[in-house]
Amino acid sequence: MKFTKMHGIGNDYVYVDCFREKVENPEQLSIRISDRHKGIGSDGLILIMPSEKADFRMRMFNADGSEAQMCGNGSRCVGKFVFDKGLTDKTLITLETKAGIRVLKLFPENGKVARVTVDMGEPILETAKIPVLWPGNRLIGGEIDYDSGKYLTTCVSMGNPHAVIFTQNIDRLNLEKIGPSFENHPFFPERINTEFVEILSPTHARMRVWERGSGETLACGTGACAVAVAGVLNGLLERKSTVSLLGGDLELEWRAADNHVYMTGEAVTVFEGEIE
Repeated sequence: MKFTKMHGIGNDYVYVDCFREKVENPEQLSIRISDRHKGIGSDGLILIMPSEKADFRMRMFNADGSEAQMCGNGSRCVGKFVFDKGLTDKTLITLETKAGIRVLKLFPENGKVARVTVDMGEPILETAKIPVLWPGNRLIGGEIDYDSGKYLTTCVSMGNPHAVIFTQNIDRLNLEKIGPSFENHPFFPERINTEFVEILSPTHARMRVWERGSGETLACGTGACAVAVAGVLNGLLERKSTVSLLGGDLELEWRAADNHVYMTGEAVTVFEGEIE
């Protein structure tokens, strides 16, 4: 099976062209290839497939084999993949995901895509749809008692669920120790991705992320979008902001005109190979 290793600001996945390759058990394959000692090494597996609803379809699997609804950094890399490989010559394409259809704007340089803007759609704030077992219709700055302490939490879904924690000194946090207590809290019946965020200015924030099924990763695109939305809702960020992650920066805009979140960032091919 041929594959391509790609990353978006350090959020790395193994990409398989399912126009040419057949993957029968993606859950087990994701576990195998994601192993950074015995496999290829990645945050998971992304399949690029035909679609009856859009130009292309994406399926994304975490390192533990669980399937996620959406991946922002992954969708940018899909855009680069299909353009660079000649599967399309369009610079505006639609991508089917489990979270719905996303629109990608590609920015080629010298015949290869370097950056991509993704229309991530409208944020979901209703607790029942995220889902969060919270008595109110929204959870914005509500206090939740985790194993590691009480934290003010804002929950947003960008196709997959996020809990955003605004705090200080995020570099000192031991996410390996505290991350699982957030991911598996009883309030989150489908588990949750958690962003720990430090506000630097009204247009700039830093974050670390603990992703369900993968642990701490260098970046999470949907998580950065959730941070941008949560920052506005809590009066901490403007509608246009930069979010700095361990792997690099993303440009975010939550537009009032259409209520959509737009994310812009790099897409990089690392290497290609073949695995039995």
